[in-house]
Amino acid sequence: MRLALTEAQAADAAGEVPVGAVVVLHGRVIATGRNAPISTHDPSAHAEMVALRTAAQHLGNYRLDDCELYVTLEPCTMCAGAMLHARLKRVVYGATDPKTGAAGSVLDVFGLTQLNHQTQVRGGVMGQACAELLQNFFKRQRRQQRQERARTGMALREDALRTPESRFADLPEIPALSCYVNDLPSLTGLRLHYLDTGAAASAQVIVCLHGPQSWSYGWRSLMAEHRAQGHRVVCPDLIGFGKSDKPKKMSAHSLSWHAQILLEWLAHLELHQVIFMVSDTMLALAQQVQAAAPMRVSQVIVAQADLMSAQALAAPFPDAGHRAALRAFSSLKIQSLPPEAETPIA
Repeated sequence: MRLALTEAQAADAAGEVPVGAVVVLHGRVIATGRNAPISTHDPSAHAEMVALRTAAQHLGNYRLDDCELYVTLEPCTMCAGAMLHARLKRVVYGATDPKTGAAGSVLDVFGLTQLNHQTQVRGGVMGQACAELLQNFFKRQRRQQRQERARTGMALREDALRTPESRFADLPEIPALSCYVNDLPSLTGLRLHYLDTGAAASAQVIVCLHGPQSWSYGWRSLMAEHRAQGHRVVCPDLIGFGKSDKPKKMSAHSLSWHAQILLEWLAHLELHQVIFMVSDTMLALAQQVQAAAPMRVSQVIVAQADLMSAQALAAPFPDAGHRAALRAFSSLKIQSLPPEAETPIA
């Protein structure tokens, strides 16, 4: 089993699930094997299968009478079947496999008395050492996956939901780049989505803020219009809306929190003297941001977003769990005093 562990460690070093196996005949090792499905693109390249093939080639016979196989993990049904067909005398394994083990954990292939050959089985030999090698491998894999998802902005907190991209597939395209950010302090790992038409001929930047029952898609006509005029247009989806992450609880939402996120987002994009164009029901939020950072928000204008189809309105919210923000904003005091008349942008 120590030799099998050495093979498992080699598989680990190669990026494979660390399982190793050896075949012994009359006390002498005649074959070794390690997991290699990933590197060989072969779903059958389990450590046991590799060792069985090597042993059969060594003996010049597919029957492995009187041979014993040592493997660091309880065999799966595929490997157990191959061992029985090879007529192995005995199988010894280390760690049990509660998910796919076929030597008693999930199935007991070796215990089927109807089969014309019975192979002796012993489990738990150096089981702790074999299990620790596997556990450490999967812990490392999960940590690397979390780090990669965090690096690419794809991490999803356990207390939040994310709308599948397929929900937006049938909507007409928007003349802007879809962007994400998740490293703002107030986001605490949530992912914020925004649309950005990119650099413009003029220095003017317009930020469009959707209403409490809508999302950035509602500004598609305005984006196209002002982009044609040489302006840069940026439209965020507030957390809980559109393609942004959606906390599961209504209590996550407050005007002050959303205002702080917008402030950090403006600073992240290095935007100054922007014009906020908002639905009237989001005026209070826009004014709160302007009051906190007048150098970043020069003007707040109430504007009318597009009328959206029922499909477009419902796209970000496939079920009740995704609608916590809609329920929260319906109870927040978000409307301010009527603004001055809307003024055109030069």
